Amino acid sequence: MRNLLKTVLVAFLPLLIAACNKEEVEPFDHPFFHIHVDNQDTVEVRYNRRDTVSYHIYLSAKRQFDPIEVTYSITPGSGLQEGRDYRVLNSGSTLLFRPGVFEVPVKVAWLENDLDPALDNSLSIKIESNSEGYTLGLPGPDHLQQQLVLIKKK
Repeated sequence: MRNLLKTVLVAFLPLLIAACNKEEVEPFDHPFFHIHVDNQDTVEVRYNRRDTVSYHIYLSAKRQFDPIEVTYSITPGSGLQEGRDYRVLNSGSTLLFRPGVFEVPVKVAWLENDLDPALDNSLSIKIESNSEGYTLGLPGPDHLQQQLVLIKKK
């Protein structure tokens, strides 16, 4: 029994000492804002839809203790017109992320209207800036999910 204990101690002691000398790896902590629907940045919307949808802009970061302003833009394609095909229910183009809040909606009321398939029937919601200088879209060179494209189809 004593030999077994010595063998186990001799075998695991170097591992224990080696583990204590390892430097701790810092977790990934890169705050960013992004927008998506079910992890997709392009979504189709039926032309005859008549409801209000909340498209959320998300903050991926540690809990914040100060409010953050996020500026966004909404750009319709050549085939869509506000008041005829959709209505944006948010006032202004700035959202406020209060402390502890990680998602804020951009609300769009879809209106039923016939489409011209030869035109660009898309509506883009793009995150333009924020008061903290955090990354827009997913971290990386492509900035995926900085913009959500909604395509109205028959």
